[in-house]
Amino acid sequence: MQMYNSPHRSALSCIRTVWRTEGLGAFYRSYTTQLTMNIPFQSIHFITYEFLQEQVNPHRGYNPWSHIISGGLAGALAAAATTPLDVCKTLLNTQENMALSLANISGRLSGMANAFRMVYQLNGLPGYFKGIQARIVYQMPSTAISWSVYEFFKYFLTKHKLENRTPY
Repeated sequence: MQMYNSPHRSALSCIRTVWRTEGLGAFYRSYTTQLTMNIPFQSIHFITYEFLQEQVNPHRGYNPWSHIISGGLAGALAAAATTPLDVCKTLLNTQENMALSLANISGRLSGMANAFRMVYQLNGLPGYFKGIQARIVYQMPSTAISWSVYEFFKYFLTKHKLENRTPY
């Protein structure tokens, strides 16, 4: 449905058509690619957040601004670093006709290696970073909010547990 001029008007219509024409495998076409992207993203994201927390909040106290800043920057860095993987995943997911015809590919594009070759063939190195700004703008607030909510509940639940603890 994200493709330009998609014939589908609803998610349910899209699901039915894909199921009928391509079968179950179409829903998992880029599963390994998704994992290939998510594992590095989450690794970079978590390591960066922890590193930044050591810099801006070394005592690890509840400090909403430090969580927001560290979370946003960690998400931005992870998003930027994994944009090439996202570009290839999107190409595999959409099987965009214009891109396939420009690369003289008939049928389906499959596999991460083929997607990487096609992106390079069509756009060179800059092709791997198309949409980087949109990914960063999307991820920064998302990860900032996620970390600040996580840290709030961790603080709230820990503080609550400490206050209700009975002395020995």
